[in-house]
Amino acid sequence: MGIRKAKVEDWKQISLLLNQLDYPDTKPFLKGKIETLLMNPNEMLLVFEEDQSVIAVISMHFIPQLAVKGDFARISYLAVDKNIRSKGIGRKIEEYCTDLAIKRNCDRIEVHCHLRRKDAHRFYMRQGFTESPKYFIKMLSQSD
Repeated sequence: MGIRKAKVEDWKQISLLLNQLDYPDTKPFLKGKIETLLMNPNEMLLVFEEDQSVIAVISMHFIPQLAVKGDFARISYLAVDKNIRSKGIGRKIEEYCTDLAIKRNCDRIEVHCHLRRKDAHRFYMRQGFTESPKYFIKMLSQSD
């Protein structure tokens, strides 16, 4: 089938893909997160489906900018099933999102990719991304 918007019903297959990215405990909350993303016009959650199975997922956010003309797009998660990587699926879904970002007047796409994900770094470099070395986070405590 190819690329399509995610549906809430995809949550189990998306959870399995996130598990492959070392996010193992998404089942208790993932369905609600997907519902939230699907309702927000500045969020895009897409899947790549083949033989009625979700084999890749990408989450992208459109971020309006105040001081520059173009807006930003940010990829927060991109996962392709580990059993079928290097077959062009990641490239197809990333290029599809690049086209969406251009249509939304974005002048850049940013992605945070953990230092340990060397294969992902090579993928993003092949896709035309360049490294921007500073990234700061502030962890906020969450009470459960």
